[in-house]
Amino acid sequence: MAEAESVAADEVAEVVARLKRRMIDHALPLWSTVGWDGKAGGFIDRLHQDGSADPDAPRRVFVQARQIYCYAKAAQMGWYPQGRAIALKALEYLLAKAKAPDGRPGYVHRLTPEGGVLDPLRDSYDHAFVLFALAAAYGLDRDAQVRAEIDALLSFLDTQLRSPHGGFLEGLPPSMPRRQNPHMHLFEAMIACFDATHDLSFQNRAGEFFALFLANLYDKQKHVLGEYFEEDWSKIQPVSVEPGHQAEWVWLLKGFERITGCPTARPRGELLVSALRYRDEATGCLVDEGDTEGNIRRHTRRLWPQTEIAKAWIAQAEAGEAGAADEARAALVRLERHYLSHPVAGGWFDQFDRNGKSLVATIPASSFYHVLCAVTEAEQVLG
Repeated sequence: MAEAESVAADEVAEVVARLKRRMIDHALPLWSTVGWDGKAGGFIDRLHQDGSADPDAPRRVFVQARQIYCYAKAAQMGWYPQGRAIALKALEYLLAKAKAPDGRPGYVHRLTPEGGVLDPLRDSYDHAFVLFALAAAYGLDRDAQVRAEIDALLSFLDTQLRSPHGGFLEGLPPSMPRRQNPHMHLFEAMIACFDATHDLSFQNRAGEFFALFLANLYDKQKHVLGEYFEEDWSKIQPVSVEPGHQAEWVWLLKGFERITGCPTARPRGELLVSALRYRDEATGCLVDEGDTEGNIRRHTRRLWPQTEIAKAWIAQAEAGEAGAADEARAALVRLERHYLSHPVAGGWFDQFDRNGKSLVATIPASSFYHVLCAVTEAEQVLG
C-alpha cells in the first residue's frame, strides 16, 4: 500500500524491537497496576481515555482469561518475570469467582466488579479462552492442579456443549446463529494445550476443528471464511466476511501444521490473498467486514484485524514465503502508527471510522491479547 511504501527503511527494520519495548516498559506494567483491581481482585475490563481505571465496568470472563495469557506468555518469553505471579494470582481469581459459582458446571459469562455473577450464561467463546489461559498457566510450572482444570473444562465441553451437527453449541442455553468464531478460538486453545502438555490427544482435538474448517466454515470456491451459520452449518445469506478472521486462520493453520505435519499451505495462501482485498485505501489497514465478492460492507477498522494480518504474514514468513517478513513488518508499522500511538503509554485506540475518527472512547483490555501475541510472534520469527 502507498502508506507502507512511505515509511523509512529503518522504521520498518526496528519495529519489532520498538513494539517489544512498548510491551515491557508500558503495557505490561499498566495493565497489572492500573488495570488490576487491588480491592476486589481481577483485571479491570477497560480504562478511561485518560488511562484511569473504569472500576464500574462489568468483568467479562474471556477478558480475565486473555490477561492471564498475556502475563504468562510475557513471563515465558523472559520479558516480564513478575508476569508469572500476576498470571497465577489472576487464575486463582478466575477459578474462585467464575467457575461454577452457582453450583452448575462451567464458567459464567460476566461478573460484577465485586466478583458476583452478573450473567450465568455458559458461553463457548469464553470457555475457549479459559482453556487458552489454563494452557498458558500450565506452561509456567506444569502444575498438576492446572492440568486437572484443563481436563475438567474439556469434560464440560464434551458432555455439555457438543452439537449433534458437529462442533459446539454457542453456549448454555443454546442460541442462534452458530458462529465460526468460538470454534476458531477452541482450535487455538487446542494447539496451545498441545504446546503446553505435548499430549497427543490435543492433536486429535485440533484436527476436529481443522476438519470442520474444511467441511463447513471455508468456501473453497470463493476462498472466504463464513461467520454465521444455521444449526446444520448451512450458510446464512448474505455471507458476512471478516478479513481479520481470515488472517487469524492463516496463523492458526500454520500452528496446526507445526504440531501435526498436516500441510496447510494452500488454504493459508488463499485466505491471505482474499483478506487483503478488504483494505482501507488511505491507511492500508484491514476493514471490519466485507462480502464474498471482495466488496467492503463496513469501512470501520478495529485494532485486532491489524494484529492478525501481521500474524498471517509472520506465519507465511515462517513457512519461507518470499517477501512475507517485509509485509509483516509493514503491517506492524501500521499497527504502531494508527492504533498504538495513544496518549496513554501502554494504551491503544480500538476502532476508527473511514475518516480516521476514533469511535471508542475507552481503552479495552480485550485488545491486549491480540497486541502481545503479534509482538511475541514477531520476535520469535522475525527477530
